[in-house]
Amino acid sequence: MSEKKNMSAKIKERIAALRAQMAEKGISAFIIPATDPHMSEYVADHWKCREWISGFDGSAGTVVVTDTDAGLWTDSRYFLQGALQLEGTGIRLFKEGLPETPSIPEFLIDTLPAAATVAIDGNVFSASAAADLRSRFESRGIAFATDFFPFDTIWTDRPARPEHPVFIYPSEYSGEETLAKRARILKALEQEGANALMLSALDDIAWALNIRGTDVECNPVGICYAFISEKENILFIDKEKLTSELREYCDHNQIITASYDKVSDFLKQLPDGYTVLVDPAKLNEYLFASLSAECGKKCTTSPIAIMKAVKNETEIKGIKNAMVKDGIALTRFFRWLEESIPTGQVTEMGIAEKLIEFRDEQPAYVGESFGTIAGFKGHGAIVHYHATPETDSTITNDGFLLIDSGAQYFDGTTDITRTVILGEPTAEQKRDFTLVLKGHINLSRQKFPQGTRGDQLDVLARQALWNLNLNYLHGTGHGIGHFLNVHEGPQSIRMNHNPVTLVPGMITSNEPGLYLTDKYGIRHENLILTVADTTGEFGPFYKFETLTLFPFDLNGIDASLLSAEEKEWLNSYHRKVYESLAPHLSADEQNWLAEKTKTI
Repeated sequence: MSEKKNMSAKIKERIAALRAQMAEKGISAFIIPATDPHMSEYVADHWKCREWISGFDGSAGTVVVTDTDAGLWTDSRYFLQGALQLEGTGIRLFKEGLPETPSIPEFLIDTLPAAATVAIDGNVFSASAAADLRSRFESRGIAFATDFFPFDTIWTDRPARPEHPVFIYPSEYSGEETLAKRARILKALEQEGANALMLSALDDIAWALNIRGTDVECNPVGICYAFISEKENILFIDKEKLTSELREYCDHNQIITASYDKVSDFLKQLPDGYTVLVDPAKLNEYLFASLSAECGKKCTTSPIAIMKAVKNETEIKGIKNAMVKDGIALTRFFRWLEESIPTGQVTEMGIAEKLIEFRDEQPAYVGESFGTIAGFKGHGAIVHYHATPETDSTITNDGFLLIDSGAQYFDGTTDITRTVILGEPTAEQKRDFTLVLKGHINLSRQKFPQGTRGDQLDVLARQALWNLNLNYLHGTGHGIGHFLNVHEGPQSIRMNHNPVTLVPGMITSNEPGLYLTDKYGIRHENLILTVADTTGEFGPFYKFETLTLFPFDLNGIDASLLSAEEKEWLNSYHRKVYESLAPHLSADEQNWLAEKTKTI
């Protein structure tokens, strides 16, 4: 039996075991998300329940299993990947965002019998998501349960919860002492009418307490909870993760440590006098329901979200330093790529390994900020493609190669996508490459007044594509953490409305794209920093400063499609790239980079 058929057979066995548990509990449908008790985008192996039950390993997607049917709901980034990985499993693919695709509640309401019961594991659903599902199902006579935990029994070889030690992130890198951050947090809580904050999101805790970890691949966070208040500050964490250094650090910063598993008991006994601010979108349903009836509750976004998003001078200096290191590594990598492709030995999987090798030569490199996406030809059209031994392609000089990669350096996080032309591009390929680049440049160049949201700017990245009836279905920009998660809110640049405005200090990606099934994918991504521009009669205006330092492939550009202003931006950017990186390169490397950054 092939490996693919063997895995499909295992998936069917696992679904059968789940259905047996469902039947025993009287459950008609079970909803399985991709997250963990901390609402993380990327999760430790212990919580990869959706991947285990379905075989689908994309970062976004939800599986629903009923007694007779099963489906995966995922967005456009994973349409092709989902179809490939679900083949033979009996799980159907539901393409989110398309008008003909029902939502999960719509699907279940239409297909389940009267008096059915839909269940979730309340540990891995946010309180707000659980409340929305409960309202929608119960209004249609369908019971809703939040206490179904089948993976505790059917996943017999389930990985243990991570026990890696948590370490201190010094203020020389964070730019602000923990006690100073806490003072700011308490002041923000007071303004919201609260005197305590319950934290569940791992990156919020890492930022607030100046700690980091290695529990989640690519994200430097540790599994824990935190409670911050005027009276006491508690870190709920497994004792195996506490080093003597961290214990001393907690004592110095007036932080009490308690068992990770005791957080629910603590919340249940909170007395009158506490008004706890909780973010229902980040706190899981189980802990939200544990909050004592005696204490007050303020349900709103955590003040840490915006504090963390607005980088201080030390953090900005750190990420700029990280960008230089990343640019050096990328120069050496892409030079190696050009020289090595003719050997016939370069593969998509090998690209990821080689990128790590070059980045690892740089000071303070910690690891990848996400798994490298290297898609050749049609694989590039799979937005979040990850090569496997079964799909791994050999790279040849006759197509587009899309490489999306990033690094975690101790002083900053990077994320960059470049599409390179291998061989002679067609006129259509050059047109498409240039249209995407025009969108990238137009967003990079834009000035905007104080109070502007990302969704008000998103069209700039799409305009050239839209004019030719082309589009991409993912967002244009996401926030970036500082030696933290590569995807960070609350700001974004996308078509969907987001009330958060862009302010100086925010770092966001700029990554328009175009994906043609079975042909190629194109994406151009830099990180951009919102900075102050001028203040006049109409108030403050802001602009973007591009942080990423690596050239775009000149071979893909149809210069006739670029305006004079767009050409000037590109030439100026390439001059900056060369001037920033050349002092750190050998003579041969300088010559290579000079050719890649020449004026058009």
